[in-house]
This record gives sequence, structure tokens and C-alpha cells, in this order.
Amino acid sequence: MGSQSSSGMSGGRGSSSGNPAEQSDTAEPNQSSSSSSSSSSSSRGRRTADRQQGDRQPASEEDVDLAEVLAYLLRRGQVRLVHGSGATGLQLVQSYSDSDEDSDGAWEGRLGDRYNPPVDTQPDTHEVDQSEIRTQILLATASSAQKGRHSFTHMLTEREQGRCRGSSFSHGECSRIRTHFLPNHISHKDTYLQKAFCGVYSEEGNMFLSACQDQNIRLYDTTRGRFHLRRTVKARDVGWSVLDVCFTPDAQHVLYSSWSDYIHLCSIDGDSENHTALDLNPDERRFCVFSLAASTDGNEILGGANDGCLYVFDLEQNKRTLKIDAHEDDVNAVAFADSSSQLLFSGSDDALCKVWDRRTLREDRPQPVGQLAGHRDGITFIHSKGDARYLISNSKDQSIKLWDVRKFSPKEGLAASRLAVTQQNWDYRWQQVPQRALKRHKLTGDTSVMTYRGHGVLHTLIRCRFSPEFSTGQRFIYSGCSTGKIIIYDVLTGAVVSRLSGHDACVRDVSWHPYEDNIVSSSWDGAVRMWEHRQTHPLEEERERDSQQVKHL
Repeated sequence: MGSQSSSGMSGGRGSSSGNPAEQSDTAEPNQSSSSSSSSSSSSRGRRTADRQQGDRQPASEEDVDLAEVLAYLLRRGQVRLVHGSGATGLQLVQSYSDSDEDSDGAWEGRLGDRYNPPVDTQPDTHEVDQSEIRTQILLATASSAQKGRHSFTHMLTEREQGRCRGSSFSHGECSRIRTHFLPNHISHKDTYLQKAFCGVYSEEGNMFLSACQDQNIRLYDTTRGRFHLRRTVKARDVGWSVLDVCFTPDAQHVLYSSWSDYIHLCSIDGDSENHTALDLNPDERRFCVFSLAASTDGNEILGGANDGCLYVFDLEQNKRTLKIDAHEDDVNAVAFADSSSQLLFSGSDDALCKVWDRRTLREDRPQPVGQLAGHRDGITFIHSKGDARYLISNSKDQSIKLWDVRKFSPKEGLAASRLAVTQQNWDYRWQQVPQRALKRHKLTGDTSVMTYRGHGVLHTLIRCRFSPEFSTGQRFIYSGCSTGKIIIYDVLTGAVVSRLSGHDACVRDVSWHPYEDNIVSSSWDGAVRMWEHRQTHPLEEERERDSQQVKHL
């Protein structure tokens, strides 16, 4: 979700009322709107039900105490008090949505440096130990449960004695070796004057795409270890910031979205620069696409928006072909499950991941194939393993979950997740994480395969991804962090295997090169940094530790 602060209480999501009964995103679980919500959940869900309930309020109920309304809105994070001009020195500002937009500079993504994200010292690996993904990863990295026989030193000894299969290591063995040399050193960097929001490698890894709050989209040449700025594109029709970018499959165009009714398509091949506005024709007065994805054939663009809908735009027909009422709250993340582009994933602030079949999608009957419940708060990002079976989701409940789409959640799981979301009354954009939000026991009906904790999700829609198949066998999950770090987890153990420190504000996006051993991080401190592995001599490490100690004296 995105957020904007402005003077007054004009109402968000197309609403113009300050009545708490009409604040559909934040209704308390015991509000009277629950009866109408259940009656219409099959079509419009909680958002429509609450709007209908608000429309039916008699005039006498609208005459409520202003102090009570203000207290309610402050408690739910709908409005904030900030320093301003006037007799009181305070100003009331409203947050339309709660993730990716601010205008008063009240927070800069630096609260996280005082937050120490909780880590699972003994992650529950029961489900993942029995899963197919474990077998896949062990095969991809030429590993086995007998660690001693296939340790790094044992593999080197075998090769030196001529006992390798063939003349050298297999691809799986190379992937296993590379897992011992994870990125740990900043090799290249660029710095902007405003927040860096997105950064992603092209499919071949020869280009890197970066989007910044300064409304510029930058394209870098990353061939042969380079990180050279090749082109800067001035984005059009930008509301506050570019929020998502992606390459088209042929890497000749880029797509970007913002607070706008349009997704923009821009050519990057050759010297010319052509922008095409793709009109989604939304119903919302204030509209934003938070997440973008392009189908493998490049014909369809998938978007997730703040109206709770999925949008499909057909480039050949040059029109929106589908608008699916998908979630009860903002859709923060979308992804295609695999190269067939037939299965779609979506993640929302209703804390649910949903799986959709493109072949059976109908606007009049928006029915998902299945739903995945287990998070206690909104989902900020999802990433597919690329096999149409596994995906990961990042959440404001300060965890990443691994899912098997063949194991959907039962009704009691959906109910438990919805209840947990309604009990969240803190604002992750500018507040510290309350202890009550850090519950670790599984919700009833949680069908996730594994849960990963050790990173912070504050301020913005922080992203996580699987590491590349080619170089790591997808052995790792890596994520940005509100503390300014990059956190790398072992998929099979849940352990944090690396923390990369080098940013002064939250890291919103991370992208691992598909074939080489480097990661690029994009941060709200305005820096984009490339991380590579650097082998240091023990004496150098000792000198570096001594210098750090001197700095702290």
C-alpha cells in the first residue's frame, strides 16, 4: 500500500466522510458493520460492505462527538498530529493509505536503526524437512544429508585426487561451492538526492533498472562486472514517486507505475525514447498500482492496485481486459507463477496470498484457485520460485513465509488471519513494532511450509526474493530490511547466514544477479550499491576490527 499525508480529513479510498463507520480499512472487529460485511463478502468483501453500512447510517448517528472521532482516527493511524503553524503549533494530517507515500517528511526510513528484529534461534523446520523443495535444493547444490562426505574441503580433496565425476565439478557442485562465497563487500555504488525505491536486474543480467523518488528511472550497463549508468529516463505522470518498475521479456522496454490511472511503457532500445500510457480506467478517485509483472510472451501486463483489484492490460488490444475484485484491501504484490503465465499470485494488506488461474478469470465471478493464510498483518511482497509450486511472502508481521500452492488454507485459517489483521492497531510507517505484534506461534490453519524471522519490515513495502537457480540452486531467501541491512536466510534451516550492513536507511529492494555472485540493494538513503564477495586475509580482518574499535572509543 502507498500513503499520502495531507491537511484535513477528506477521506481516502474514494470516501469523503470522516465517519469511522465508513473507514473500511480499519473497522474494529466488534463494529456493527460486521453483519453487512458477511452478507456481501462474496462480491465486494469488507470494503464494499463497510461502504454500504456507512450509506445506511441514519442522520442521528452522524451527530457524534468530534473528540471521539479524532481519537478513533489517531488510534487507527488514519490521521496524525505533526508540528506545524497556527495557534497550537500542531497540524492534523491524513494518511490515505499506509505504505509508500509521505509528503511532510515526518519519517525518512531511519526509525529502524533503533529496532532489533527478532530472530528465531530454533526455527521450526518440521514441514520443510518433509517437503519437495528440500529435495530440489539438495539436488541443485549436489548436497546430501551426510554433510561430512560432501563438505567443501572434502570436495576439493576429491578433485585433487582425480575422483570427481568427469574432469571437474558438476554444475550442482559449483553451485554448492559458490554458497560459501556470498556477497560481503560493496564494489560499486551510486547515490541519488532522494529515496531509491526499486531496483531489478534484467533476465540476462546485462542491465540493471533503478527507480528513484526524483522521478528518474536509471538504466545501468552491468556486463562484465560493470555498473555504468547508460541512460536516465524522466518518468511521466508521477504521483510522489515511481513505485514499481520491471523489464518487458525482450528487455527493449520498461514498465513503471505510480499514483496514477496509468501504467507507463517506455522504450529503452536505441537512442529514441517513446512513452506509452496504458489506461487502466479505474473507478477510484485516487488510484495507484503498487506492483507490476509482465507475462512471458510480453502480451499482458498484470498489476495490483490500492482498490483491492487485479488489473490485466493486453498490449496487442491496447486496452484493459480484466479487472478482478481480488482482495478486501490494497493489493501490494503480484507475480506470475512460472513461464507459462497461466497461474497468478497476489498478496494484500488483508494478509492473504491468493492463487488465480488466468484461463478461468472472470470479472463477474472473481474466484481464486486457492488462498494461503498464516500471516498476521499485511503482505508487502511476493516472489515465485518459478516452478508454479512454491512462493515466498514478506509481511508487516516481521516475517517471511514459504508456501506450497498445493496446500491451500482451510476456512478456519482464513478466519484466523482476518481476525489477526483486525487486531493490528499500529502504523508500521512511523511506529516501532509493538511486542504484541511479534507473536511467533502459528495461527490456526496456517499452511505455510516455513517461517523466517530476522529482518525488519517498517516504513515501506520491503521486498524479498529467492536467490538465483544458476549460481546458488535457490538455496537462499534474501530480503531488504528497515535497519538498512540485507538479510540472507538459508531456505532449509531458516538460519540467517549473512547480514550486509552499509546503508543509513531502510533497504526497500534487493536484486541478485541471475548468473554472477553479486547483489544490488536500493535504499531510502538514496544509495544503490552492488555487493560482491571479497576474500580477505585474516590480518586484514584483524586490522579492520581494530579500526572499528578505535572509532568507537
